Amino acid sequence: MSMTINQPFDTSLTDSNSENYKDLSGKIKKSIDTSYSKQLNGYIPGSTEVSGFRPGSVIADYTISAISNNLNFTAANTALSESLKAQGIILAADAFAKSEQTDFTTGNLYPLQKLDLNCIQTDFAKGPIKWIVNNKDPALDNTRYTLSNNNSILTVKNTSESDSGRYSCIIQTDTIPYIKWQNIIINQRPTIFVGDEYHVFPCDGSTVQLRCSVDAGYNVEWVLNGAVQTSVPASGSDIILNHPTKSGDCKEETFTCRLKDLPQLLVYSYSWSRVTVKTSTENYECSNEELGLGKTNDEKKGICGSGFKGTITYRCEPPVWTKVQDNCIVDVIFKLKNTAETLLVDDIPEFMANLSSATSQNNVNITQSPATVQAIVDILFKIANLSQDTVINKPVMENFLKTVNIIVSVNVSDTWNTLNKGNTTENTSIRLLDAIEKISDRLKDEFAINETSIQLNRTTIKNSFSITSTLPNSTTEIVIPQVPNVTTVTIIIFTTLDNVLPTRDTNNDSRKSDALINGDVVVVKVNQTINNISFAFDITDQSLGNPQCVFWNFSLDGWDSTGCEVKPSVNETGKITCECNHTTSFSILMSPFSIDNKALAYITYIGVAISMASLVICLIIETIVWKSVRRNDTSYMRHVTIVNIAVSLLIANICFIIGAAITDQEQPTSVGRCSPAVFFMHFFYLALFFWMLISALFLFYRTVMVLSQMSRVRMMAIAFIISYGAPLLIAVITVASTAGPQNYVSKQACWLNWDESKALLAFVIPALTIVAINLVVLIVVLYKMLRRGVGATTQPDEKHALVVIFRCVAILTPIFGLTWGFGIGTMVSRDLGVHVVFTILNSLQGFFILVFGTLLDNKVRESLPGKLSLQKLSSSNTKSTSAGSSSTSGLGTLFQRMRQRNVYNVSEANLSPAVTTSDSSNGSYAIISN
Repeated sequence: MSMTINQPFDTSLTDSNSENYKDLSGKIKKSIDTSYSKQLNGYIPGSTEVSGFRPGSVIADYTISAISNNLNFTAANTALSESLKAQGIILAADAFAKSEQTDFTTGNLYPLQKLDLNCIQTDFAKGPIKWIVNNKDPALDNTRYTLSNNNSILTVKNTSESDSGRYSCIIQTDTIPYIKWQNIIINQRPTIFVGDEYHVFPCDGSTVQLRCSVDAGYNVEWVLNGAVQTSVPASGSDIILNHPTKSGDCKEETFTCRLKDLPQLLVYSYSWSRVTVKTSTENYECSNEELGLGKTNDEKKGICGSGFKGTITYRCEPPVWTKVQDNCIVDVIFKLKNTAETLLVDDIPEFMANLSSATSQNNVNITQSPATVQAIVDILFKIANLSQDTVINKPVMENFLKTVNIIVSVNVSDTWNTLNKGNTTENTSIRLLDAIEKISDRLKDEFAINETSIQLNRTTIKNSFSITSTLPNSTTEIVIPQVPNVTTVTIIIFTTLDNVLPTRDTNNDSRKSDALINGDVVVVKVNQTINNISFAFDITDQSLGNPQCVFWNFSLDGWDSTGCEVKPSVNETGKITCECNHTTSFSILMSPFSIDNKALAYITYIGVAISMASLVICLIIETIVWKSVRRNDTSYMRHVTIVNIAVSLLIANICFIIGAAITDQEQPTSVGRCSPAVFFMHFFYLALFFWMLISALFLFYRTVMVLSQMSRVRMMAIAFIISYGAPLLIAVITVASTAGPQNYVSKQACWLNWDESKALLAFVIPALTIVAINLVVLIVVLYKMLRRGVGATTQPDEKHALVVIFRCVAILTPIFGLTWGFGIGTMVSRDLGVHVVFTILNSLQGFFILVFGTLLDNKVRESLPGKLSLQKLSSSNTKSTSAGSSSTSGLGTLFQRMRQRNVYNVSEANLSPAVTTSDSSNGSYAIISN
């Protein structure tokens, strides 16, 4: 029997030593015995045994004994359900099922074979049939599964190792479902190594030696022209064929190494490997009985020696073949790596125990083999990814860290130096660090683990927290001065990881750094945002200077000092104190760089707040004066653009604030929560730019084509189609063209991705293109204004073209969004000054719209109620203008003349990007020095 418990338990219940397991098991057993004794005729009291819990909802398996096989569980299970519910245990709607292990198929199963599973109904269980494969309905995937008409036969097409798992046939009876199930294992396909596929040997009667290596558990044989050749055993199941050649009888022959005693698999290509052998009388510089002949710089692959699997690459450096690359993996680790490819979550505890044991027993061979260390890291990375679907308890984490402790020990430095060549994101050491951080997120309960070079402490903290390393030659101290709420913190201290991780930093464009990790490496995982963490590191090398407090930035693939500050220790020599607030500010709308500065954060939020308030005021004013300003096409079109610019920027800023709030809560950012905010922010910021473009083009049209007249309806249609249609098209294409949500959203902030997909260009390119067009329009307008109006003024100071140009540029630059030109600087430079200027000018965009687009508009001021001070300001300006030309600038005269020609009424609008902050307390910290 089994039942589904709809309760937030976890896979730690599979541990029979768990207190939760014992408590829940006891409650279930007692309730079953009481309920079944009263309601189930034939039940033997006291016979119930809870055999275990499966991860998931949770499913509890139990067995009972009865004197009859034809039992009606309806009333008994109803009573049991009420009994458990009274104890606080909530059951699923269809909680109970009778289950029985059966054999749908027998014998060994191998990849690519067809698998037919037949569910035979019994006399007491007849009804509709449904199949479940690893908790999924196979009927939803007709590319891999087919079902017979009555669903009794499930066929798995072209099986693979990933098809291993639990297959359940559910028969719906009148009382409770009857489940027949079988755990089916698809054997791992063998890997057959024969080295290079083509060899040349001397045609002199010597013996050709061919070696064939295969996974443990399989046997192989050599075949030539269909005839099995006599071979001699090597290590394990490997074999060697010594094939004699005939002097002067030069020819080419193809040998096949194939699986032995498994004829049903010979139709599959994984069951054999071939090698072609040619005998020749030509002169060659290198010669070997296994590799054959070769000329200078020729490369050949040979088979690994006893106890290893894989190949070794040799290069001909006369007169010998020289080893240039060793891809040999310790046999047991090679087998575990293959097993890990199809590992299920349920199997993690047992697998990790086997991996830890194998690593300990083969310590020497492993630490001297770069390929084996890399294979172990790949396994750990796989385990860490699998752990995201479950929780990890102390025994699993102990085995994980025991394995890590061996591969990062001091005597493995040379191996890691080999692995770390070629600074890429696929570095084995970075994958290891990533695996450690990922699995640390899934830990449960409080516990401590100590290895020779690793210390883990997981504990619950209420107000503050501090811990000091107890590892040999380490007194590193971590202090969290204050936490807002009760939370759980995980601290892992590594004393040898400095010999493993690369030292490149994100601030160095060449990606090469002469800095060294000069102390322990600490991984911190906290379940909530912490604004300040302090680290006191021991300095390993006192001769190094210029200490920097850093954390590993996975997005930028390097050590990053953002948010961390060095505080030299006063009381102790040889120690450096680091304080990390990890508040990362971004000029995200343009820049792919992470610039962390509190001033930027304050400027961002203050500027955006002012901008949003100004936009609301702007829209209120536009609503009040709308009837007055829409009387002619020029004024109407200009105010339509102002309103749409204000609305687009206001919505974009709201999305920006939402994205910033999500970023503050989660690092790396939550893809699911960020994606909608990013889409709408992208769309409305682009809409803002396109409305600015329409505004500029309209000004250009009125300036250049003074006598031309386009209808209001046509102008509106063009404006709305371009200003909303183009941004929508760009935003949708950006989502569709980025391969999955991980490439659409940045890991650092709720904005478009840069590192993986360069999706940020979908905003940067249109924005900067529009800025460039608007700059051209500004130049044309300046030229036209100077030609039409400068000579009309009588003021000497206004006759100077530079004065006119200066005043015009001062007004039109923010209106046309030309301040976004500083975005180019933020894209190519980390200079704080550039980011500050960019942030100040653009976070106040809404304020510029209010001032230049609305308040300085004569028609707006004249249309407002007379009791407002703005009306008085307008009257004062009118009087001073009437008093004489001494109060009216040449630029003002030009604007008046151009307005009379329906050319321009001073005001357009601009857009405001801003900067967000990202708070995170999770990551890997260290101190580097040079």
